[in-house]
Amino acid sequence: MAKSINRHFQFISSSRNVRSGNLWYPAADVYQTSEGWIVKVELAGVSPEDIVIEVHGKTLYISGTRRDRSCGVGANYHQMEITYSNFEKTLNFPASIEGARVEHNFDNGLLMIHLRKGANG
Repeated sequence: MAKSINRHFQFISSSRNVRSGNLWYPAADVYQTSEGWIVKVELAGVSPEDIVIEVHGKTLYISGTRRDRSCGVGANYHQMEITYSNFEKTLNFPASIEGARVEHNFDNGLLMIHLRKGANG
């Protein structure tokens, strides 16, 4: 069943060679349930106030910024592998999610988005 559902989604690859300062694409998992959809997005180190979630027709658009808030002024980096910059994730669903009730929370570095069917779904 996973193969038949996955063909309906457009996943933007997160395997690009990204350096700090460039746009990055977080990994996401998508599940269909009897109540609608669950989307998990890997966003370790991102603050909730730095995230935008939008629904347009069949598309869920997630964007925001991961900021480096842990190092003080005057610190010089020795190695940087974590990308601190803007990110985006676009997921296209097989049918409109426009009327879905959107609920979200963080759980251990994962943004959990529940798209619950509306009255017409």
